[in-house]
Amino acid sequence: QVQPVESGGGSVQAGGSLRLSCAASGGIFRVITMGWYRQAPGKQRELVAHITSGGITNYADSVKGRFTISRDNAKNTVYLQMNSLKPDDTALYYCNALLSAGNYWGQGTQVTVST
Repeated sequence: QVQPVESGGGSVQAGGSLRLSCAASGGIFRVITMGWYRQAPGKQRELVAHITSGGITNYADSVKGRFTISRDNAKNTVYLQMNSLKPDDTALYYCNALLSAGNYWGQGTQVTVST
């Protein structure tokens, strides 16, 4: 069973940084795209950033210039470096892995940014 596993969430003050990691494992597959979504209380889940197997990236306007997504293809792992965090970034962050075996979601990792 393929399962993306997230790590790296936590609490930080505004202006601080966090780095999220997500590793996809549990089967034989080819990674097409991996990315991060977030959902704040009372809001819909939204795309934060994603990266293709070829390294093409896409970011939400709200995080451009502050967040950087990268990946290690050999480890089937994607990273999200989050700098200059704002209280509005507070949310449950989900890893998404679009694989040859299907589309998979992680359990989510909480990011809380305080003033």
